[in-house]
Amino acid sequence: MELSKHLELAEVIRSSTAKRLGINNSPIAEHLSNLKALAENIFEPIREHFKRPIFISSGYRSAALNKATPGASKTSQHSLGEALDIDMDGTEISNKQIFHFIKDNLDFDQLIWEFGTKDNPDWVHVSHKAQGKQRKQILVAIKSKGKATYTLFK
Repeated sequence: MELSKHLELAEVIRSSTAKRLGINNSPIAEHLSNLKALAENIFEPIREHFKRPIFISSGYRSAALNKATPGASKTSQHSLGEALDIDMDGTEISNKQIFHFIKDNLDFDQLIWEFGTKDNPDWVHVSHKAQGKQRKQILVAIKSKGKATYTLFK
């Protein structure tokens, strides 16, 4: 099933954890609608701007998969079909370029520079709400004493 011109549902629900644990990671209708809005408002503009495939390291997580995912928040927007993690390692596009393109050009709810260094995040988390106002919250995730902590991006 096509979510947008360049994004298939299979790419967004793919999960080695779900496969290994036998978890059904199919979205319910409301979450599928959210995924379509995310694809059209976030994924497609990134794909069109960079004119290259964009790699999703984490997309939709059903409630069961989210519970089985270490470090996942109980309130994760991944479980609502509102968030993607993008990781462009090994390509000519950096995660930093993706982050700044989103920050400067898109209407997002939350954008997180996930770990990495001051020069490049390990991956980029981005969310978009299908309903309601986008918060435009920009954060940096760092590990502190083995736990993720978040600060505002400056």
